[in-house]
Amino acid sequence: MSQGNSGNLAAVARAAGVSVPTVSRVLNGRADVSPGTRERVEAILREHGYRRRVPGRSSSGLLDLVFNDLDSPWAVEIIRGVEEAAHTAGIGTVVSAIHGEAASARQWLSNLRARATDGVIFVTSDVTPPLHAELRRLDIPLAVVDPAGGPVNDVPTIGATNWAGGLAATEHLLALGHRRIGFIAGPKRLLCSRARLDGYGAALAAAGVEADPELIQPGDFYHESGCAGADALLRLDRPPTAIFAASDQMAFGVYEAVRRRGLRVPDDVSVVGFDDLPESRWASPPLTTVRQPLAEMGLLAARTVLRLARGEDIETPRMELATSLVVRESTVTA
Repeated sequence: MSQGNSGNLAAVARAAGVSVPTVSRVLNGRADVSPGTRERVEAILREHGYRRRVPGRSSSGLLDLVFNDLDSPWAVEIIRGVEEAAHTAGIGTVVSAIHGEAASARQWLSNLRARATDGVIFVTSDVTPPLHAELRRLDIPLAVVDPAGGPVNDVPTIGATNWAGGLAATEHLLALGHRRIGFIAGPKRLLCSRARLDGYGAALAAAGVEADPELIQPGDFYHESGCAGADALLRLDRPPTAIFAASDQMAFGVYEAVRRRGLRVPDDVSVVGFDDLPESRWASPPLTTVRQPLAEMGLLAARTVLRLARGEDIETPRMELATSLVVRESTVTA
């Protein structure tokens, strides 16, 4: 420790009425400090403008990537992008899943306190105020890919143009002459899900097609909900001639529901997905979908966190990468 830092810590210790080792434990995120003492020391540290992370600090050699769940191919694409950035920076990646459970999040945070990290990336997760406060207290840079709720102060977010993607997918089907277009939505709690639904609705409205609530089915981005949603749509007295699923996995579920009813894609039902997972072009027939640049989103999130870890500024707290429609063989003229 430099003489200057020693003097700063001593001044903080005197002002807080504690020892220099106690101040050091607070700075290092140690758990063996009472909450009252920690709060008092942190307040004085802020007054002194003292921050542990400064430009040029040494790297911990690790980057944390946290998902709600890992049982999805799109998670692999996010990991691929983060790994590219981490490899370039010469550090490793720690991948965790908290399954949306408070107990899992607490355990993950406890594990994090016990070791160093250059930063944390959350994917499609809510960053709760207590979690955000603790990461700030530990002075750990944070970024969120596809935030579940609204933006969190001072936390950069990385997403895609989901509304524009939903619009493009629906406009494609309308241009092919489809007017009864089913939609299988993603989880309502996710901003990306709501944006895709809004894009779908905006395209219908612009074309003068009245939205029919019975053509919208709930989903969770996974195969089973796509299959169940498509089955419900195909049982309607006036079934849709096309179905837009808000994820590729749900679109594959639509394929299965169509097959079970003795129908064919796209002869009987046109299908559009969202994501452009690698297997989309190998489906039978190859899936028309909206490409979401998942690996690029992971890459940008990792680069953002690493810049923050080096004490560098970022240009904007909200970054959106462009989606694009990829037309293959699952859609035809109505």
